[in-house]
Amino acid sequence: MDSPSVSPQQEQPPELPGSAPSTDYAAFVLGMLSRMTRSTGSIDQRVLRYCLGLSSSYLITDSTMDPERGMTSWHTGFNRLVDVVVALHARGDLELGTVNEASKACSECWTVAGSWREMDECRAGVKAVAVRLKGLLDENGKTYRGSRIYVP
Repeated sequence: MDSPSVSPQQEQPPELPGSAPSTDYAAFVLGMLSRMTRSTGSIDQRVLRYCLGLSSSYLITDSTMDPERGMTSWHTGFNRLVDVVVALHARGDLELGTVNEASKACSECWTVAGSWREMDECRAGVKAVAVRLKGLLDENGKTYRGSRIYVP
């Protein structure tokens, strides 16, 4: 799968000699959403799925590269994406592939957050997102508009 062009304008903290700049999932997500809506006036769900697919990687990098603000940045970015998923559902525009990717992202983030004791608060955020996403599913909790979805 081709990845969309990614070059968000981020304000980074000063770099220490020999260190890589920290990541910022919130800035990445907001930059991607802004570019999408500015250029087309709509949400490209292919790009939305791409951003969701990066959530577990950003959870690791945001929280390890910026221990003071990383978890908050990740949480903000992940929640903004889920806000968009919920809005697309409310408009009747949510694609099955996007629901699958959001469910997979929750599962991966749950696993990552459970791997380090320091990320316990992230698990609470993942659980809250999962509850929001579960509310979009059919009554059986395993399908979306009659089609099976990724359920860990």
